[in-house]
Amino acid sequence: MTGRFAAFAAGVLFSVSGAAQAFAQDAAASKLDVELNALTPSQKGCMMTFVAENNLATPINKVSFELAFFNDKNAVDRITVLDFRDLPQGKKRVRQFDMPNVKCETVTRVLINDTPVCDGPAAGECMKGLVTRSQISVPFEG
Repeated sequence: MTGRFAAFAAGVLFSVSGAAQAFAQDAAASKLDVELNALTPSQKGCMMTFVAENNLATPINKVSFELAFFNDKNAVDRITVLDFRDLPQGKKRVRQFDMPNVKCETVTRVLINDTPVCDGPAAGECMKGLVTRSQISVPFEG
C-alpha cells in the first residue's frame, strides 16, 4: 500500500509540476513586442520605424501607443499617440510614422507611456504584456 501511495503521490507531483511549467511558458509567451527599428530624417521631420509582434492570447483589432519623446536635455519634447492599427496574433508588422518638426538627432529616448486603445485583448493586457527594445542607439522603454 505504501508503494502505491508513493507512486500516486509522485504522479500527482509530476502532473502539477508539468502544469506549472506549461503555465509559466504560456505566461512568458504572452507578450506584445514593440521594437524601435529606425529613425530616419525626412522632409517633414523624422521617419520612425517600428516592428511589432503580437504574442498575446488574442488578436489585436486596433492598438495605439502614447509615446513620449525625450530631447538631449532629458526633457520630454513631445507626447503623441500613434495608431498601430491591427496586430494579428503571432505576426510581425512594420509601422512607420513621419513625425513633423522632429529632428531625429535630437531624440535621445522614447517611452511608451500608455496604450489608450487596445481592442481585442482583455483590459490592460496590451500594457501588461508590453516588451520593448531598440535596434538603434536610442533607448526605447515601455
